[in-house]
Amino acid sequence: MRGSRGVTGIALGVAAGLAFGVGGVFVKPLLENGWSPGAAVLARISIAAVILAVPGVLALRGDLRPLWRARWTVLLFGLIAVAGVQFFFYASLERIPVSLTLLIEYLAPIALVLLAWARSRRMPQRIVLAGSVLALAGLVLVIGPGGGRLDPLGLAFAALAMLGVCVYYLVGESSASQLPPLALIAAGFVVGAVALALLGLTGLLPMRFVFDDVAFLGAEAPWFVPLIAVGVLSTAFAYSAGLAAIGRLGSRLAAFLGLSEVVFAGIAGWVLLGEVLSGLQILGGALILAGIVCVKLERRPAVPGGTAGGGGGEASAPAVELGAEPIPVTAALPLPPGAGEERGA
Repeated sequence: MRGSRGVTGIALGVAAGLAFGVGGVFVKPLLENGWSPGAAVLARISIAAVILAVPGVLALRGDLRPLWRARWTVLLFGLIAVAGVQFFFYASLERIPVSLTLLIEYLAPIALVLLAWARSRRMPQRIVLAGSVLALAGLVLVIGPGGGRLDPLGLAFAALAMLGVCVYYLVGESSASQLPPLALIAAGFVVGAVALALLGLTGLLPMRFVFDDVAFLGAEAPWFVPLIAVGVLSTAFAYSAGLAAIGRLGSRLAAFLGLSEVVFAGIAGWVLLGEVLSGLQILGGALILAGIVCVKLERRPAVPGGTAGGGGGEASAPAVELGAEPIPVTAALPLPPGAGEERGA
């Protein structure tokens, strides 16, 4: 059963990475047509909130009391993992290059490994450290730190966005006993949308909407077509699949699987937008995948009174080993998580 959960979890994690990664293809036409990034994010989160409202209520069997009992978890997820990631990501973009912002934000899996090390005071297995190094090297090659000034405040904003992605994975792993994932995501989107709307009203997050036709996948389309696509596929589905993967794999492996978003974003830009990948970027994608494989090969310690956990990090593995660690994303939202569209833009 653990092996089956592991295979299903990997499939869900890869599906979430793909859905987040293609978000850039959907959002880029809106940005090129004059939409501000904040407006695109607010619209996609609002659409996802509407789509998941009924499934979220059904997951609770019509009883909304668990939402109130888990209100702090919902607020943490909505304010930090959804609205906070987006706000700090775009605040960082105003001060440092987008490539550097993305690179820092995608360091979340590495930060989770370090968090587990600090909390348990046990050095991670060598295979995990090797996977972290390979994934980091791959990120540098795929995204590239780029040039430009290194504004301290911009770096701080990017680091806060990265911490918000960590919260996404941590909350996703620890909230299963409080709320069904669909209920958490739906409620978190509502909270996040309200928070982003308030930031827009105060002027802290610029909001600009343009309701003209856009060039979309080689044809002219109404503005709402790519918006619905990113809201349904790269937000509602991506978050749902991502949290389901966290529940099956644990936050560490799910976070490294989330790096596949970078690979899929590059492939989507290449296939659908004609943005050719360089040889170094292809090598970087291979290194990221190698890093994910290394983390998957981590051997779980024996559980007292049982056998060693199989599959490299299923939810049944000891929590202390994972460090309760946990996406987007990010900007392409992943949000944990979906910053892929910013790179494509």
